[in-house]
Amino acid sequence: MNLPLRTLGVEPNAWTVNQALADITRPAKYPQTVILPTETKTLRLDLAKTAIVIIDMQNDFCHPDGWLAHIGVDVTPARQPIEPLNSLLPKLRAVDVPVIWLNWGNRPDLLNISAGLLHVYNPTGDGVGLGDPLPNNGAKVLMAGSWAAAVVDELQQLPEDICVDKYRMSGFWDTPLDSILRNLGRTTLLFGGVNADQCVMTTLCDANFLGYDCILVKNCTATTSPEYCWQATLYNVNQCFGFVTDSEAILKVLSS
Repeated sequence: MNLPLRTLGVEPNAWTVNQALADITRPAKYPQTVILPTETKTLRLDLAKTAIVIIDMQNDFCHPDGWLAHIGVDVTPARQPIEPLNSLLPKLRAVDVPVIWLNWGNRPDLLNISAGLLHVYNPTGDGVGLGDPLPNNGAKVLMAGSWAAAVVDELQQLPEDICVDKYRMSGFWDTPLDSILRNLGRTTLLFGGVNADQCVMTTLCDANFLGYDCILVKNCTATTSPEYCWQATLYNVNQCFGFVTDSEAILKVLSS
């Protein structure tokens, strides 16, 4: 008698099982190969093994009432990725490329945050730092579940998207991001978000160290840092950690 099989796990890292059998072959996904130009090489990549990671497009970093603006930073550059992301993300979803929102969202008790990290955001100790309420609206800085840590309203998060909280500049440090990507079988990562030279760059570097193929989507990324920081980021990604392209090149590939 043939018993029905049930799926355990997330494809492609899934088994099918019943009372008598465990099929652990993990059938491969059907390849979706495309040719993508970058600043240094033309890539042949598989969309079935690709995900996009969008980093810190949050009110605290991108909204004129957020934490960066509160401390006097002009957040206008941090808003530049909004329009290109809004054009790119629906096209990626349409070909089943997972959209991963990687946001800084701390625990309410800050038990995993060191004094050194607190100092970065509150160097005098008497300012508004991690977990403190913003004076203009009371939202707690980069606290999970707060307005401050939420993605800006202009970017739509859909139910099928994946949300991961991070607690350092790198999204791989002490988070489930690596396990999620490996379960999904995604080895090529597109990167966007802010700040390019800080959270985006450190996450991209860690991805490279873990063996992922890294592609920075230039116009979906920005920084409020000086121009030389932006130029150094592009140089280092091209030179050491992966490839640089833009959303127009990706959209052209997806429409061909």
